[in-house]
Amino acid sequence: MYQIEQTDCFEWLRRCPAHSVHAVCTDPPYGILEFTEKELAKLRAGRGGVWRLPPKVGGSRRDPLPRFTVLTEEQKQHLRDYFRDWGKVILRALVPGGHVCVAGHPILQHHVQGAMAEAGFEVRPAIMRLYFSFRGGDRPKNAEAEFPEVCVSPKGAYEPWMLFRKPIDTRTVAENLRRWKTGALRRLSTDKPLPDAIPIGRTPKREEAISNHPCLKPQHFMRIIVRALLPLSEGTILDPFMGSGSTIAAAEAVGYTATGLELDTEYFRLAQKAIPRLASLYPEFKGQAIDVEPNGSVERDEPEDQLALVLAETPPAYETWAGKKPSRSPLPVRR
Repeated sequence: MYQIEQTDCFEWLRRCPAHSVHAVCTDPPYGILEFTEKELAKLRAGRGGVWRLPPKVGGSRRDPLPRFTVLTEEQKQHLRDYFRDWGKVILRALVPGGHVCVAGHPILQHHVQGAMAEAGFEVRPAIMRLYFSFRGGDRPKNAEAEFPEVCVSPKGAYEPWMLFRKPIDTRTVAENLRRWKTGALRRLSTDKPLPDAIPIGRTPKREEAISNHPCLKPQHFMRIIVRALLPLSEGTILDPFMGSGSTIAAAEAVGYTATGLELDTEYFRLAQKAIPRLASLYPEFKGQAIDVEPNGSVERDEPEDQLALVLAETPPAYETWAGKKPSRSPLPVRR
């Protein structure tokens, strides 16, 4: 069962009861420029703005990419302040030992980790999503022919998902598990712990056909991560920057209770439609294994008519509070 609300996550977190959330999984806002209303309007109109709109490769259109390198020192400090303040309101809502899993970017990862540590969290080992990325590897702009054997940065092949834990309030993790059901991560199986690097491939076309959100994450990865965050399969998962709804869909597929928050009206409406459809994909996969080949194909695939079945209109199994006009948060909210 899940609930979604169009609202500012700071306001929601301030009014929610303390110790009411058991884990957080989210892809938060990073670019102070990229996710302003002005730049989102440019992106939706296909003009790019500060977004990089990669050229087609082999006839295939690539996803737009935010240019995080354009942030000034002042904007980077704003980013650190934002995550420190966000971390503090999350810390209050979480039960002791609750984990926060945050999608990151190699350039900005250290800012987020430092800010979350200032907020009171323990910095835990990050989980690397391994996939073929279009990030990096480019030759110097407007000088490609002059420097054909030069790349400005390494070719991207991973996405860090940073882990943080609210300190436990008991002597041992075992005691915290008994009291709060948190403090550790759920293993893939009795014999297989959760690894810190997961080869997952790019988001499948069948999922992109359901949601055209620019930051849609693959269900096979999201289900593995979401499943791991509740070690005893008990509690509530929160995504305060819901965006495409992929986290909430993963929780629904795994069988967890989840709450999703989103400020942007268009993305909220997109998630309303996408969550039940994404959750219906791969009905046998509950995040209990890593079954994706290095090239990104899913070994346990679905019949040809699966996508048509999911796209068929079905009553959504969620609760929503969408009537009120949302207020603005310190930074634009997205997923």
